[in-house]
Amino acid sequence: MPLVCVCSPKGGVGKTTLAANLAWSLARAGSKVLAIDFDVQNALRLHFGVPLNDGRGFVARSEEQADWSQSILTTGGNLFVLPYGDVTEAQRERFEEKLAKDPHFLRRGLDTVLNYPGLVIVADFPPGPGAALKAISSLAEMHLVVMLADTASVSLLPQVENNRMTGQPLNNQSGHYFVLNQSDNRRNISRDVTAFMQQRLGDSLLGVVHRDESVAEANASQQSVYDFSPASAAAFDIELIAKRVASILKISVGNGEVPAPIRSTHY
Repeated sequence: MPLVCVCSPKGGVGKTTLAANLAWSLARAGSKVLAIDFDVQNALRLHFGVPLNDGRGFVARSEEQADWSQSILTTGGNLFVLPYGDVTEAQRERFEEKLAKDPHFLRRGLDTVLNYPGLVIVADFPPGPGAALKAISSLAEMHLVVMLADTASVSLLPQVENNRMTGQPLNNQSGHYFVLNQSDNRRNISRDVTAFMQQRLGDSLLGVVHRDESVAEANASQQSVYDFSPASAAAFDIELIAKRVASILKISVGNGEVPAPIRSTHY
């Protein structure tokens, strides 16, 4: 059960878009993939065609259901999404309090999916430190830290390097890696930051995603970049990152027996 956490020390870096397209890429390669949203913005579901007015999710139901898998939605095929859902401020606060105070709360909620054979989980988190990111650290096999090719991201590198995201090393299993998003060869500062990050991060920089208008257009149409523009630069870049993730985690794709379907709800 490989679990990949997609996070960032800052917002607006395209983290959720990358998480969604990473899930799409791994599913296209043959893996059964579950995308989980831990961000109160509840935006991850929109990348999988879930209607804007569909407020279902696991956070509100976690107050009455220990098994969060009952809130899974299927997009068809071997790709599933577990939305955060529409919640009140009080519900959000209670959920985060349980995450912070009950060390077994998250594991209980995800027990079914954590034990599902062959399932790859891609989890999206709100920017910066947070209760969910800290709670899931012991379960995660990899963290992907998304940064932009700009000076603000460079200034925030110490937050990751000095363990300020969770108060401890970000990942003790397969490690944490970086993805540099929206690198633009037409802009001097973007080229300079990309070159600096490549030199500074070395092998821990898993990939660079070049700026591509196809991504924004795919988001607007609630499609993956692969469905919207399969020959685009971003589609190529993210697919390469997905292959590297699969290699590091030794994810076998397209092989073996297909297990029984995940319990889920169609939308």
